Amino acid sequence: MYKKDVVVENQVGLHARPATYFIQRANEYNSSIWVEKEKNRMNAKSLLGVLSLGILGGSKIRIIADGSDEHDAVEDLVRLVNSGFSDSEIQNV
Repeated sequence: MYKKDVVVENQVGLHARPATYFIQRANEYNSSIWVEKEKNRMNAKSLLGVLSLGILGGSKIRIIADGSDEHDAVEDLVRLVNSGFSDSEIQNV
């Protein structure tokens, strides 16, 4: 299991379009992946799960993965969040 904390810097947080990009990226990996905000943990491959966390700009989240590509999955998703969901990072989805 590999996990890392990251602060969501973009204004809208993980809502609508950014959440969709996040989930698409998470689905590229074989590992089980979760997003945790405060004490709530949801499947990072589920749009409803991620949206239900209510992740706003400035929120601290934890990305957790367990599986054969867990390290790559977490690092890639952290990089996507840190990019503010920039066009160059999204094109890699």
